[in-house]
Amino acid sequence: MSDLGESRAWLERIGFTVTDPALWLEALTHGSTGAARDYQRLEFLGDRVLGLAIAEWLYRREDGAEGELAQRLNALVSRATCAAIARKIGLSDHVRLGKQARDDGANTSDNVLGDVMEALLGANFLESSFSATREIVHDLWEDTVSGLAGRSKHPKSALQEWAAGNRRKPPEYEVIDRSGPDHAIRFTVKVRVYKVGEVEATASSKQDAETEAARLFMEKFG
Repeated sequence: MSDLGESRAWLERIGFTVTDPALWLEALTHGSTGAARDYQRLEFLGDRVLGLAIAEWLYRREDGAEGELAQRLNALVSRATCAAIARKIGLSDHVRLGKQARDDGANTSDNVLGDVMEALLGANFLESSFSATREIVHDLWEDTVSGLAGRSKHPKSALQEWAAGNRRKPPEYEVIDRSGPDHAIRFTVKVRVYKVGEVEATASSKQDAETEAARLFMEKFG
C-alpha cells in the first residue's frame, strides 16, 4: 500500500512536505487496519516535535515564569487541543481505519485524532526539517496560542488550593468506570472532598476526566 490518493493533495495544501508516500500512509493508519505499520511510532516522535515547537514559541513571545509557561504548554499540546486542530483541518476524512473501528466512531475520537495529528508532525519532521514543521505548527496553532488556553489556573490545582484554604483534606480521585474499545475508551472519575461532597465526570483519558471532575466540583461547591 503506497497510494495516498486524495490525501496527498490535502496534506500538501496544509503545508506538509510529501516525498515518501509510504511514510505518510503510516502516519494516517490506525492499528485496527492490520497493516504492518501504523501511526504509533510517528506519534511518539511528533509529540516531541510539537512540544519543542510550542515551548520555544512560548519562550519567545511570553514573559511568564516557568510555572506559567509549563501550564500553557500542557494545555496547548494536550490531546484535546491536538484533536481540535485535527478537526479544523479535516483530518477525520483521511484516517485509515479498520471497519469495526470506523463503525465505532474512531475517526472522530480525541484519542485517535490527537495521536494522528502528532504523527503527521513527526512525518513532516523526517521528510523536511524541524524548522519547516515548526512553521506548520505556528500556522495551525496560531489562534489557540493567541487565545486563553492554559492561562487560567488548572482546575485540579484550583481545587487543591481551595481545599487547603478551607481546611479540608486534599481531594481524592477515583476511577469508577472504564469502558469502550481502546481507540474510543472512556474514563469516569469521581472526585471527593471529605465532608464537602463528590462529583463525577467522564472523558477520553483519566487525566481529562480528573480535570473535568475538579472543574465541576469547583462550580458546585467552590
